[in-house]
Amino acid sequence: MAHLQAVRTTLEPQLNNFSQLITYCDSHNQVAWGYMNAEPRPCFTGVLLRELVEWFGDIARQADDPDSRDINYVVVASAHAGIYNLGGDLNLFRQLIEQRDRDQLFKYAQACIRPLFLNALHLSRPNIKTITLVQGDALGGGFECALSGNVMIAERGSKMGFPEILFNLFPGMGAMSLLGRKIGYNQAEKIILSGKLYTAEEMFELGVVDVLAEPDSGEQAVYEFIRKESRQRNGALALRAAREISQPISHDELMRIADIWVDAALRLEAKDLRMMERLVNRQNGRVEPVEAAPASNAFSA
Repeated sequence: MAHLQAVRTTLEPQLNNFSQLITYCDSHNQVAWGYMNAEPRPCFTGVLLRELVEWFGDIARQADDPDSRDINYVVVASAHAGIYNLGGDLNLFRQLIEQRDRDQLFKYAQACIRPLFLNALHLSRPNIKTITLVQGDALGGGFECALSGNVMIAERGSKMGFPEILFNLFPGMGAMSLLGRKIGYNQAEKIILSGKLYTAEEMFELGVVDVLAEPDSGEQAVYEFIRKESRQRNGALALRAAREISQPISHDELMRIADIWVDAALRLEAKDLRMMERLVNRQNGRVEPVEAAPASNAFSA
C-alpha cells in the first residue's frame, strides 16, 4: 500500500462514479493517475474494463478542451499491493467455455482489447504519453496491459509472464502484437510458450521493461522519467510517431488474433479446464483487496 499512499498524500482524488478504478490528477505535473482496484480479485472484470475506457475518454476530452489544463502523461498502476493485474477473468472463461458460448467469449475479448488499444495509441492524442507502472505480479492479460503502455516502468522483484500455455491456451489480447514489436517475434514466442514467470530485472535485460525502479519507488521513478524526458520531449514524441508508421498496431489485427483465441479456448478439454480452475483457486487464495467494492462482472461489447 505504500505506493498508493504516496500518491494519496499529495493529490486529491478525481470525483467520478468508478467502483474499480481509483483516479487522481496531478495538474501541476500534467499527469493523470489510474489505480486498478478490481474485485473480487485483481483481474480484468467487465466493470474494470468499462471504467478504464470511460477514464481514457474523460482524459481525451480534457486534452481537447482549450480551457482545461493539459495532460501529458497517463499512468496505469494498481491499488493492490504486490499485484499489478492477474489477467483475464479465468472463472468467467471457464463458465463460458463449458457453456459453449462463443459470442460472450468474443465480446469479453473485445472488451479487453478496447482499453489496451487506446493505451497503446496514447488515446489518439499526439501529445499524451502512456506509462504502465508495474509494482507486483503482471500475469496474462495483466502483462498485456503492462505492455500496452508507451513506457513500462517496473519495480525490482515484480514478476510478469504468460501462464496461459499451462492450460493449453495462449494470450490472445495483444501479447504477440505488443511483445513482438518490442523484442522480436521469435523471442516473444519463446516467452509465451515457456509459461514462465520472469522478474522485472530479466525483462529489463530483454528490453521489455523500459525503466527499472527500486522497490516502493515506482511513483518516484515515474516523475524522474518525466523530468528527464522534458529535455527532449519534442524529439521523443516525434520518434514515437515515426515508430508507429514503421510498426503500426491496428485494431483489426488485434481482433483477428482474438478470434483465433476464442476458437482455441472452445477446443480446451476437461483436463485443461481443471488446470484453469486450479489457477483461479490460487489467485483467490493470495488476494487481499485494498477496499471492498462489490460489483457485477458483466461486460458490454
